[in-house]
Amino acid sequence: MINTFGGAAAALDVLPELSRRGGGRPLLLCPKSRAQDELAAARRMGSEPFFTLEPGYPKALAAIEVPPPMIYARGRIELLQQPALAIIGSRLASAAGLKIAKQFAIELGRAGLAIVSGLARGVDGAAHEASLATGTIAVLAGGVDNIYPPE
Repeated sequence: MINTFGGAAAALDVLPELSRRGGGRPLLLCPKSRAQDELAAARRMGSEPFFTLEPGYPKALAAIEVPPPMIYARGRIELLQQPALAIIGSRLASAAGLKIAKQFAIELGRAGLAIVSGLARGVDGAAHEASLATGTIAVLAGGVDNIYPPE
């Protein structure tokens, strides 16, 4: 839409009309002041926004069919640009499953891969913890201000 309508502001301006013509409920757009407040709150927490059209947005993520238009990142942001591998699995993993997840994460990290996990209990958490020294990326579905699980 940004390309079609010549910019983000023009695309936002036309969204309610497109929604109406499509037979849906008119969209209620987030007020600009509220969006600015959210960006400011994220920055106070040490997070930076990255938009798909800007430098710094992870190239591999931008290459998927429908990438998230914006992500927040905090910590070792340079990890977003290196090759990565996701390790995900059961939240109720066996001791053997946790051990294998940790071994994979350690060895893959040593080989130069950033380990991506959902930071959930079980396999995800084990992989994340094992790759802290080499580089890990936690994907938080609830946002940078709502870390789950709390431990």
